[in-house]
Amino acid sequence: VQLQASGGGLVQAGGSLRLSCAASGRSFSNYNMGWFRQAPGKEREFVAHIGWSGSRIYYADSVKGRFTISRDNAKNTMYLQMNSLKPEDTAVYYCARHSQGPLYSDYAYDDWGQGTQVTVSS
Repeated sequence: VQLQASGGGLVQAGGSLRLSCAASGRSFSNYNMGWFRQAPGKEREFVAHIGWSGSRIYYADSVKGRFTISRDNAKNTMYLQMNSLKPEDTAVYYCARHSQGPLYSDYAYDDWGQGTQVTVSS
């Protein structure tokens, strides 16, 4: 499956953004999906995961209560609603298809999108 993330931008602390991940190719609705992020000089880290049906949702502790992951299988699109953004949320955000293995580990994911930059100013 081919993935394309969009919706990033520059926002002030406390603001909101909604990221989208559009999928094409094989059946999107069959796959569990995830969001990761990578800040400058840091390793890529898990943000959120959603099961193929929209259930089985998990978040990193750092974003729990502020971010919401969702999907619309009819539109072949996954979303990440980000509220109460903090400067430490600044990173390139990636969407990916979960293959096998721990859902919080990036090696368990295939078919990565190109990433979208999120910058939160203080």
